[in-house]
Amino acid sequence: MTTQKRALRNVAIIAHVDHGKTTLIDVLLRQSGAFRDNQRVAERVMDSNDLEKERGITILAKVTSVEWQSEKTPPTRINIVDTPGHADFGGEVERILNMVDGAVILVDAAEGPMPQTKFVLGKALKMGLRPIVAINKIDKPEERHEEVVDEVFELFDALGATDEQLDFHIVYGSAKQGWMSLTPDVGSSDSMGPLLDLIVEHVPEPTIEAGDFRMLATTIEADPFLGRILTGRITSGTVVPNQAVKALSRTGELVEMGRVSKVLAFRGLDRTPIDEGRAGDIVALAGLTKATVADTIVAPSVSAAIPAQPIDPPTLAMTFRVNDSPLAGTEGDKVQSRVIRQRLLREAEGNVALRVTETEGGDAFEVAGRGELQLGILIETMRREGFEVGVSRPRVVMQRDEDGGILEPVEEVTIDVDDEHSGTVIQKLSERKADLVEMKPSGAGRTRVVLHAPTRGLIGYQGELLSDTRGTGIMNRMFHAYVPHKGTIPTRHTGVLISNGDGESVAYAMWNLEDRGPMFIDPGVKVYRGMIVGEHTRGNDLEVNVMKGKQLTNIRSAGKDDAVKLTPPIRMSLERALSYITDAELVEVTPKNIRLRKVHLDPHERKRAERASEDA
Repeated sequence: MTTQKRALRNVAIIAHVDHGKTTLIDVLLRQSGAFRDNQRVAERVMDSNDLEKERGITILAKVTSVEWQSEKTPPTRINIVDTPGHADFGGEVERILNMVDGAVILVDAAEGPMPQTKFVLGKALKMGLRPIVAINKIDKPEERHEEVVDEVFELFDALGATDEQLDFHIVYGSAKQGWMSLTPDVGSSDSMGPLLDLIVEHVPEPTIEAGDFRMLATTIEADPFLGRILTGRITSGTVVPNQAVKALSRTGELVEMGRVSKVLAFRGLDRTPIDEGRAGDIVALAGLTKATVADTIVAPSVSAAIPAQPIDPPTLAMTFRVNDSPLAGTEGDKVQSRVIRQRLLREAEGNVALRVTETEGGDAFEVAGRGELQLGILIETMRREGFEVGVSRPRVVMQRDEDGGILEPVEEVTIDVDDEHSGTVIQKLSERKADLVEMKPSGAGRTRVVLHAPTRGLIGYQGELLSDTRGTGIMNRMFHAYVPHKGTIPTRHTGVLISNGDGESVAYAMWNLEDRGPMFIDPGVKVYRGMIVGEHTRGNDLEVNVMKGKQLTNIRSAGKDDAVKLTPPIRMSLERALSYITDAELVEVTPKNIRLRKVHLDPHERKRAERASEDA
């Protein structure tokens, strides 16, 4: 029931990784006057997290706003939400769509619509949004805007768009150069005005319902001064500081009663305290201590919760356990199980795509999420905070059908490779039980291969893809469906070299072991019994002594004292280490090091565990 309209627009910017949405928001803020002329502003200002800046991706959804007025449009405030572009963080995107009335789908003029675009667009169309399509990077030499527009239309149609949604508006431009235009001609515009005008003219004004205050919490964060801050769009009524409110769960159960200590609105990059938050606006509320994402914040007189958008289930799980290696506690200060438990539960509160389950004994926790990248980001964040944990190999979350059969998740994988490498990629993924769906040229001597592959088969494939394509392959993946179990998939073919004692690695010993396989460590590194120090060239594990020094004598002969020349070790990143290990191994993560180790450090315990698994 609509009772009032305001000069306000709420819109989300949706795009695949590296299609330019954070750069686009930078330019919108600059051209709308959100920055002073002499203000110093970092590039990609919305990527405020350290990991976001390092990796060049958006992990957390954020809200900003711009004021816009032109000859065509009246003064309007536009709330803009910058959303993650990777499918692993899709839980963030799904919640954000509850806050907005429209979306701008940003598509690269050369790459065209990619899996994450498809994933989020499907959610937006189901909610009845009518997206505006922005073809970005049209100044690229390899741009092909006409084909890309056709691909976007076909994608809309395949996702079940209505006739009104298929009649979408299009703008062309270059976010990096700071312009958008209604025509694809380079130089036909010198600003983002045409895009902002389209948003004001074609994104609906917020629909305001009658009744007392109601707001669905869609994001959560912790502030050292204000405590828990919940962000969402006010559906009805108004909210002021010191107002009594209550939080209701999805099912309508009471979560807590409390008072709003601050009402914050988004003005440019700043969150500004305001005297009153009105229906239709996106605001952040402080003061509650238990309410979380998907809860409804309401006036005391309201008893019904706002329906929350369903979230796709986790597909991958890892076990986080207390670090019990001989070097535990020497590099991090957060090592106790209760501290790890509190940190994981706090993360699960704000990230609805994450599920944390305690195991028997209380010293290990199963964490299930959307993919390797999402869980890897969590581990990297924890190690920077001073945590030490042991992490298991990622494993797939299975489901059961009505007849009791096992179902496993399958992902839609899109790989862009040079033409000469396409055969190798298809062969390797076919061995991992993948089915070829589509294969077509993508321009500039490259081929786009689309496959449906089991999530199990993709664990550890990223590094193999880069090796097979000489670093030129680009892989994107998204959850497709649960299907009947596809059978056994081959894993790592090689064994590992295991340290047989505690101490420091010695260059002489490592030099003598080079014919056994490549090393993972440098000389002078602390090692312990059961720690993995290298890869064996054969299929079995081998215990080695990397601490054995050279026997010194008084006898010298020519060539005896030549300098030891070692082959550089294989450097294991966190993601590579997680995909490399087997079920009998762990990754030991500390603030200073990433080590590989066996679950059972004692060789006799390892043999007993192997026999037990064979008998089972």
